[in-house]
Amino acid sequence: MSASPIIVWFRNDLRLADNPALTAAAQASAERGAPVIPLYILEEETGDPWPLGGAQRWWLHGSLERLATCCARHGSPLLLRRGEPGAVLEKLIAETGADCVLWNRRYAPAQTARDAAIKEKLKARGVDTRSFNAGLLAEPWTVKNKSGGPFKVFTPFWRHLSATLDPPLPTRAPAALKAPKSATASDTLESWDLLPAKPDWAAGLRKRWVPGETSARSRLADFLDGPVGVYGTERDRPDHPGTSALSPYLAFGEIGPRQVWHAARHAADARPELAPGVEVFLREIGWREFQHHLLHHAPELPDSPLDRRFADFPWRQDAAGLRAWQRGRTGYPIVDAGMRQLWETGWMHNRVRMIVASFLIKDLLLPWQEGERWFWDTLVDGDLAQNAGNWQWVAGCGADAAPFFRVFNPVLQGEKFDPEGDYVRRYVPELDRLPPRWIHQPWAAPTEVLRQTGVKLGDDYPRPILDHAVARDRALALYNERKGKAETAD
Repeated sequence: MSASPIIVWFRNDLRLADNPALTAAAQASAERGAPVIPLYILEEETGDPWPLGGAQRWWLHGSLERLATCCARHGSPLLLRRGEPGAVLEKLIAETGADCVLWNRRYAPAQTARDAAIKEKLKARGVDTRSFNAGLLAEPWTVKNKSGGPFKVFTPFWRHLSATLDPPLPTRAPAALKAPKSATASDTLESWDLLPAKPDWAAGLRKRWVPGETSARSRLADFLDGPVGVYGTERDRPDHPGTSALSPYLAFGEIGPRQVWHAARHAADARPELAPGVEVFLREIGWREFQHHLLHHAPELPDSPLDRRFADFPWRQDAAGLRAWQRGRTGYPIVDAGMRQLWETGWMHNRVRMIVASFLIKDLLLPWQEGERWFWDTLVDGDLAQNAGNWQWVAGCGADAAPFFRVFNPVLQGEKFDPEGDYVRRYVPELDRLPPRWIHQPWAAPTEVLRQTGVKLGDDYPRPILDHAVARDRALALYNERKGKAETAD
């Protein structure tokens, strides 16, 4: 009599190497001869406040294509089903006689609650149900301050975590996966309609990215072989290829933080001159951990400000301003370049993310949730903890936040981090012929320079939709007013 199958439920862990749930399934399969059923469920539930955005759906299609190829090569095809996960699992268990379901944990509040309910129900039916950590260096509830509570400031969090962290070595992909004797019905990936069609806006994404585990490993190797050595300074330069661009691969779990951690440490050991850049890079991995730490302990993070002084902040309503920001038509070149890079490639350089976020929140005085939603729909690296935590950081209302009175000057930021204007020229080609002196403030260029370079302000490129100096003073006045009220109340 053959052993009952083991279901491995893939989620945001779309890789075979260093996948604890898959490793456990392969070990159990070898011990008792049980077949392994790799499964991905396209979750469809009403009331989910954060369904996959458009760019994430595009990435998911490509990632699942590659995961399916890998699973097939290892011996057991990837099964695709859609629906409410608990119901899908129960139906599949009834169809196959599976007696074990394994998965890797997720950390968004709705997901953890859903997973707990599924685990309890399956265990009540006698199904062996286990979960593992594949997505973080340390799970949020394991990192505690001296009082036994959660950290609320990044620096002590990272000091504690980096001093105590000893992540296990990554595991290899299983040599083989035993397939069930009989095939089980599966959806086709095409039937899920994850790709944009009418219109097909994903040409820039296809040009920029190749999803999948193999691409993730290749990108990490290229980064550690090159830019990591100067990461401490180059990571702020959008005009240079100085970042790892691993964020979407981490978001979809095509590579895990343990793999990144050990590969980076190995690179620094082999080439000591890389050590300073590696330390800065791993600190950014630590920032990712911190955001998940925050979300676990503050489930309201995606929707409500952690600093309650901002709960009733008098944000403006400005549909035209929001639309100009979304389209990259604010008249501030570094802001517009960032927003156009986002739309074209599904990604934006981190320094520019801060600049465009500051402009939305503090220049336009629009609620940070508007930017959070737009990023969620347009980023290929959409991650609930990262997205919410970083928007609150810029807004000055989150944990370890930049103070609200820190307002990024888009002209000075552009001149400092894109001094020749190469980044702006790439994404705002209508300004291509402007000399570096005027590329970040074309409205200040002499009329003759504009004429010679063919730039027609208000025609092919907009004039600024606001005066930054005036907008900054307006934001600071509101902040000081709120601060005064809070101090009076105290």
